[in-house]
Order: sequence, then structure tokens, then C-alpha cells
Amino acid sequence: MARVLILFAHPALEKSRVHRRLVREISDDPGLTFHDLYEAYPDFNVDVAREQALLERHDVVVLQHPLFWYSTPALLKQWEDLVLEHGWAYGSNGTALHGKRMVSVITTGGGASAYRADGLAGFTVRQFLVPIEQSARLCGMDYWPPYLIQGTHHMTAADIEHAATRYRQFIELLRAERVELSDSRVPTTLNEIVDPLLDAGGPP
Repeated sequence: MARVLILFAHPALEKSRVHRRLVREISDDPGLTFHDLYEAYPDFNVDVAREQALLERHDVVVLQHPLFWYSTPALLKQWEDLVLEHGWAYGSNGTALHGKRMVSVITTGGGASAYRADGLAGFTVRQFLVPIEQSARLCGMDYWPPYLIQGTHHMTAADIEHAATRYRQFIELLRAERVELSDSRVPTTLNEIVDPLLDAGGPP
């Protein structure tokens, strides 16, 4: 079983319909750690040693956040700037994160059709996340395509419940190491791999 760390970043969680519901699905599984960055560091004074120790104890790092101006909330960028130090995360002696996996869990207010070359955003979510992907690769991590929950502005209560159930099952699949990528085909989103698994019966 993989040890999973969820690094959660939402600067206005009390106003969020979707993320507030998603995080209620986080279990007390000892192999799963939920870490709310805005709750831990409201002053943006990130404890680098604490964060590095958390990373070292886990196999899979999930960056969970809404897409803010086609990027991450500010605190997550602050976390990246401070925690991923030269000589620890990258560089000739920076091997602490080698072989670990990273995946982004992203919500977007707009629907999937907006995030295409011919859509309103003009790019896919995966393309907007290239800086995170390259940072992960520089640190020797395996970066996976994002898991997306889209169209949140128009989701009904039933839609949110369905998304929350799928989110919980997705995290369980990560824990059970049942999500596998093919060397011959890298999907645009992890949903392309996860949804068929869940449709076939879900996690063990």
C-alpha cells in the first residue's frame, strides 16, 4: 500500500461548495495524511523542515486545489519555492524525492469544453500545470496527469455528491496502487484511467 500525502490549498474554503464536500471524504486511514496548508500557515510562514519530513514519509504527493488564474493558489507556490530546496529536492545531492509520485487534483469552475485549444481557456489543464510537472521532474519524481473535477459553477447537490464519492474512490485507488500509466500512452487527464476502473467496480 502506498502512503499518500494530500497537500490541500484553498484560501477560501468556507465559500467552497465542492472542496468542503470533498475533504469530508478523507478517511482516518493511517497511510493517508491530509495537510491543509492555509490552516497550517495562515501567515505564509512555511515550516520547511516539517514539510520536508512529511514528504519523506510518503510515496504519493497529491496537490489538491482549485485552478486559480490558470495556476495554483499563492500559498502552494510559496510552499514550492521554500520547501523544494537545492541540495535536498534537486541538484547533485538533492535526491530526497526521487521515485515518488506526484498528481494534481484540480477543480475548475468552467466545464471540460473550456479547457481545449478551441475552448475559452485555449489550453488544457495539463498544459497550465507544466511548471508543476517540470518542477516534479527536476526533483526526480514521476508526475502523473491531473485528476479533474470540472464545471463546478454549475454542479447540483447530486453532482457534488457523485464527485465526492469518486474522489474518495480515487484516493483509495492511489493507496492500493491500482492506478498504472502505460509507457506507450500518457493520457491528458488521470480520469481517463480512473473512471473505467471505478465503473468496473471501484477500489478493492
